[in-house]
Amino acid sequence: MTIGGFVAPSVHNPQERYLRFLVQLGVTDVVGSGKSHPRLGELMDPQVALSPACRWLPSDIVELRERCEAAGLAMIAIENPLPPSCWDQIILGTPDRDRQIDNVIATVRAAGEGGISILGYNWMVNPPGMYRRSWRTNFEVVGRGGTRVSEFDLAAARDLPLARERVYVADELWESYAYFTQAVAPEAEAAGVRLALHPDDPPVDSLGGVARIANSFENFQRLLTMANSAAFGLNFCMGNWTAMGADVPVAAQHFALRDQICYGHVQGVQGSVPTFRESSMDEADCDFLTVLRTLDASGFNGFLGPQHMPELDDDDEGQRAFAFAYGYLRGLLRSIEHPIDNATG
Repeated sequence: MTIGGFVAPSVHNPQERYLRFLVQLGVTDVVGSGKSHPRLGELMDPQVALSPACRWLPSDIVELRERCEAAGLAMIAIENPLPPSCWDQIILGTPDRDRQIDNVIATVRAAGEGGISILGYNWMVNPPGMYRRSWRTNFEVVGRGGTRVSEFDLAAARDLPLARERVYVADELWESYAYFTQAVAPEAEAAGVRLALHPDDPPVDSLGGVARIANSFENFQRLLTMANSAAFGLNFCMGNWTAMGADVPVAAQHFALRDQICYGHVQGVQGSVPTFRESSMDEADCDFLTVLRTLDASGFNGFLGPQHMPELDDDDEGQRAFAFAYGYLRGLLRSIEHPIDNATG
């Protein structure tokens, strides 16, 4: 297993500097995102949501990959390559979904041509204009030592207005998922690209009037069976599996033994639905060491990356919080690679 970073530069932290920061921490692999797109401004324009402009070209993939390689990092995946406005009609199953699926297929082909073998995606619909996929009801909860962490409370979310023009029930999302996978699976297989599904965040039954179906062990089994293709797998986000109230090691073993985990997020969460909050990895409910040992014993050899750090004082870019997480994860992996011999001490 390797430690993965996420290419998430900002205006105050240019990409090359951020990539150098990752290398200095011993990160070897990186994951791009829609925010890493060389033509991000064009993609974010709502007017292009259904046009052929809302896709990645092979040259876009190569440009970003080569920038990472120049810094000494291997870019092996792109997570959520298209903004929600270029993806939502697929999930909702509207008449416009074929136009968005065409862009997904073009992006899958571009990834294959550009040397990227994994695309991460999700099956969540949020209100228009909301770029962040994970929905929280409070971002100002006080954590350890005065850190700021996010929280989800189902009671506070029950009165949310409709995210779209009407209620969408689970059967509609199951139908749209079947339609999507049937259209994309042959293209992904031909391109040598795997699609990794992130759990619903939060993993509840419905939010803003839109059902959620990637929210339980049983539903993930059904989703992968429905896809019926080795090109479809999981982004195994340990934080969301914790929030589901699932037995995380059991789920990890089940999907890893079937080679269905493409990569994973190592994310600290305390509690589970109906109320949970994010935390530092060392105070999370998930027993990460047991999960990592289970993944290793089950044949998983992909990359894992920390996600969703608490906000520390004077750490606007989140670098110190991530540095702690990378170090913590590296220590866990080292303990697996070089276990102590109890017989000799």
